[in-house]
Amino acid sequence: MPRLLRMPEVAANAVEAVLQEWKVEENAAFSSADVLATVETEKAVVDVEADAEGVLLKTLVPNGAQVEVGAPIALLADASEQVGDLDAVMQGLGVTANGAVVTPERREVPDLSGAEDGVPQPDEAPASVPAEVPAVSAVSAATRGGERTGERIFVSPLARRIAQERGLALGSIAGSGPRGRILRRDVDAASAGGIQGTVQPGVAAGESAPAATPSRATTSSEGQGFTDVPHSRMRRAIATRLSESKQTVPHFYVRATVQVDELLAVRAQLNDAGDLRVSVTDLLVKAVARAHVLVPAMNVVWTEGAVRAFSSVDVSLAVATDRGLVAPVLRGVQTMPVSAVAATARDLVARAKSGELRQDELEGGSVAVTNLGMFGTEEFAAIINPPQSAILAVGAARQEPVVRDGRLEVGTVMHLTLSVDHRPIDGVVAAQWMQALVGLLEHPVRILV
Repeated sequence: MPRLLRMPEVAANAVEAVLQEWKVEENAAFSSADVLATVETEKAVVDVEADAEGVLLKTLVPNGAQVEVGAPIALLADASEQVGDLDAVMQGLGVTANGAVVTPERREVPDLSGAEDGVPQPDEAPASVPAEVPAVSAVSAATRGGERTGERIFVSPLARRIAQERGLALGSIAGSGPRGRILRRDVDAASAGGIQGTVQPGVAAGESAPAATPSRATTSSEGQGFTDVPHSRMRRAIATRLSESKQTVPHFYVRATVQVDELLAVRAQLNDAGDLRVSVTDLLVKAVARAHVLVPAMNVVWTEGAVRAFSSVDVSLAVATDRGLVAPVLRGVQTMPVSAVAATARDLVARAKSGELRQDELEGGSVAVTNLGMFGTEEFAAIINPPQSAILAVGAARQEPVVRDGRLEVGTVMHLTLSVDHRPIDGVVAAQWMQALVGLLEHPVRILV
């Protein structure tokens, strides 16, 4: 029997993604593990693979469409199956030709107000949810100036909540989702554009409300000296993730100053001897992995049931892109020569900036490295990227007075700050790790072993 292909949750807690490109044409056959489509999340591009062989009967969303997780995106069938009336088949599955969910009258809608755009959170999912459930619908109960009245308004729970928080009337917002459904991006656009009409806090969507008044809080004007730039999906994801990190992860910090004259000399020799240039960051990533081997109690992460210890050292590297910050992961760094670290890092950075990273390249690892030294930043502290347990912030290498063998000299030093999750890692462990890292950086030959 034909079946629906739905937008998968390609990243943890994702509520929507962009269907970047269909890889299979309509009415074309495919095999198990073939790539049916590529999907773009806030930070990566993910291949959607077939779990069995079949035929793609019809695509329900076009290339470039932004789709909510769980929404139908295509109609599939078995390879040997003969399908006649596609419209009848889709109607039987509860969808229209453009993927919109057919909503029977008087169907009860579960309360998903605590979920992101209609996707239940793990601890909030109802015991049983019908296969096709509209996110939320509201019927306008009163005629208000400039609003849609007497019709059903479809709105996702997240969009409804944000609209109420910002004092926006749902009837004044044009929905871009299936059947005119109002999504979060529609509320953001209305908020940035300063729509007319508000609802008072505490008035539920679709209920009667006092006469609407212009929204001052969401109206921007060049004459007022500012311009509102709507949040991108990546910026919103970064904000959410890092806010949760600071609120839920108990950070503590270990700082050190390291003399890097020998490190810079070794780097120069490596670059003179080879075709591939090695950066200071490459050497730092390799040194971090080596320090994890020397102090394995640092190569852990916190989970709800246990402290998870890894046998391999995977290190993520913070990369600034035009769209925002991403942190691809270099895997098995403890066994890689420095040249391989440099080549892998260069490839990941290039694909990060072009938006071509895969989701699996952004997952895993217990520690990250972020370097602002190239911008002249002397010292800073970074926020841990969960579920990792540490991040090393690297400042600029600068000439400063140093003491060597009781004599005052000029040397090149670098300031390091390690942010640590105190749940799986004690202070003494972090201090031992930093001591090991400083020793490696000041005697860089040990990094190359």
